[in-house]
Amino acid sequence: MIPCPEKRIQDKVVEIILSLDYKIHINRQINQTLEAMAQAIFKSWFVDFEPVKAKIAAIEAGEDAEDVICAAMRAISGKTDDELDKLQDEQPKHYAQLKTTAELFPSAMQDSELGEVPEGWEVSNLGEVSTCFDKSRIPLSKRQREQKQGLIPYYGATTVVDYVDEYIFDGTYLLVGEDGSVLKDDGSPFIQYIWGKSWVNNHAHVLQGSNGVFTEHLMLFMQSQNITAYVTGAVQLKLNQKNMNSIPFINAGKPINDAFYVSIALLYEFKRNTEEEIKELSNLRDTLLPKLLSGELEMKTTNKAES
Repeated sequence: MIPCPEKRIQDKVVEIILSLDYKIHINRQINQTLEAMAQAIFKSWFVDFEPVKAKIAAIEAGEDAEDVICAAMRAISGKTDDELDKLQDEQPKHYAQLKTTAELFPSAMQDSELGEVPEGWEVSNLGEVSTCFDKSRIPLSKRQREQKQGLIPYYGATTVVDYVDEYIFDGTYLLVGEDGSVLKDDGSPFIQYIWGKSWVNNHAHVLQGSNGVFTEHLMLFMQSQNITAYVTGAVQLKLNQKNMNSIPFINAGKPINDAFYVSIALLYEFKRNTEEEIKELSNLRDTLLPKLLSGELEMKTTNKAES
């Protein structure tokens, strides 16, 4: 029979676990906010073309070249003219960087097979802006994984399936569900943004951005796509590599793509760090709980650690 701790100990255990759960919850909210910020920038630049349209509107209003640039700066930053003036006075380097970015955007649209796109931008496809590492994937059976238990995440189509003692990838990658769980209810693909050492089975495509497109850019693009037309199979849905690579991609060119990465890089660095903290807190919680309840860890020891 498992002994039941005293009420005061139970209360203290609950307090400790709830504090860890609360921190995990806050970190997840932070990451959701960071992701929403990155998605908003992507949509503004590459879906709604707001900096380009701001320039067009300024030209049509008869504004001079400097005001046309300012219009794009407002669209990119969300700041008013007064706020831009303040930025120029207080953070001249930031202002100069914003102006340089605004100057990169064209001031006209052109027809394309996807409709109107900014002048000079190219309609490409996913295969031309990504590198696929599917040939490096190695599926492991449940029995094989049981013999290789470790700390390296083993990824499936939508999530971590297990943990193993070796890795086949080391870096930042985008995983796109290949079969089984491929489509979400809104038609967008199941994707995973991963970093560090990992092992991926054959149910997820393994991608990195290339040719001037960063992996984070690739991820935001895929999040915005309805891929229903590219998925085959009636019973077992599948997004094969050929169809995935044919998904149209509007490529703004390296200068704008680089500027976009600069605008989101810190968001994703923060997101990765926060996610690592979530993992550490979760492991701490799951390790502490049974030890506290069993009496293996005395409460006074825990109190000392907290102080």
